[in-house]
Amino acid sequence: MKLTKELKTGIIVVGGIVLFILGFTFLKTNTLFSSSRTYHAVYKDVNGLSSGNSVSINGLQVGNIKNIKFLDAKGNLLITFSVDNEFQFSKNSIAEIYDTGIIGGKSLRVVPVYDGSPMSQSGDTLKGTIQRGLTELVTEKLEPLQKSLDAVLNNADSVMVGVDDILNEDSRKNIKSSLANLDVTLRNFSQASAKLNTLLSDNKEKLDRSLTNIDNLSGNLSKVSDSLAEANIGQAMANLEGSMDKLNNIMTKIESSEGSVGKLLNDEELYNNLEGASKEMELLLEDLRLNPKRYVHFSLFGKKQKAYKEPEEETKSE
Repeated sequence: MKLTKELKTGIIVVGGIVLFILGFTFLKTNTLFSSSRTYHAVYKDVNGLSSGNSVSINGLQVGNIKNIKFLDAKGNLLITFSVDNEFQFSKNSIAEIYDTGIIGGKSLRVVPVYDGSPMSQSGDTLKGTIQRGLTELVTEKLEPLQKSLDAVLNNADSVMVGVDDILNEDSRKNIKSSLANLDVTLRNFSQASAKLNTLLSDNKEKLDRSLTNIDNLSGNLSKVSDSLAEANIGQAMANLEGSMDKLNNIMTKIESSEGSVGKLLNDEELYNNLEGASKEMELLLEDLRLNPKRYVHFSLFGKKQKAYKEPEEETKSE
């Protein structure tokens, strides 16, 4: 089979594209003609970091990530990255994964540590850390708020359930009835207010005269007070004090059951007898009202008197 020029050209173009892609991928993870140092770092989670991502020191790109693979059966991940710059840092320096922007891009940076320890060499494993991103910080701040909001919603739900239990059908009817009664009361109050206004308007002259009389009475009382001021108040107070002493003696005798009044007020048996007599008198009057013929007899033919029979109401009450 003879190949045409067009077919050969297509094969060459496709081969060139494939070689370009392979070369670009290789150059992305490897720098040609440079003496780079290779380091490792171990993480439990790389948070979306991938091969080819840049590696920086103090914001300056100095290399890239060459490989990410599982280290052991526990799922720990080993990151291998290169540092092309001749910048030196100690073995205790930190390889930190951080967010490159708000949208969540990840990258790796070396945080140099100068504590007097030996300088790092190619092949060393640095301590790996992960800087919390904006999303994690926001989540951390919102989590307590979410718990508080959940508690508030649960309490509100409990309150609503309680209100729903209280406001059952009978309660709703009672509330409607109360509102209707309140409306009637307000209307009655409005009518009473209107009647009161009418009453005040119709009796304005009488009220004016009453106020005038009150004013005159006040003047007379003022005159009386002046007269009292001029009177012998001292003698009157002495007489009043003597009267109060006599009244105190009388009250003391009454409390000690001396005399008729004291015995009447303090004798419980007499009180009970009077109370019993009062009840019997009440029953007698009630029976007289219900059966007057039992006490007043008038007959032209000499009708025989009926035997006494207790009132039905009294029997029921007993």
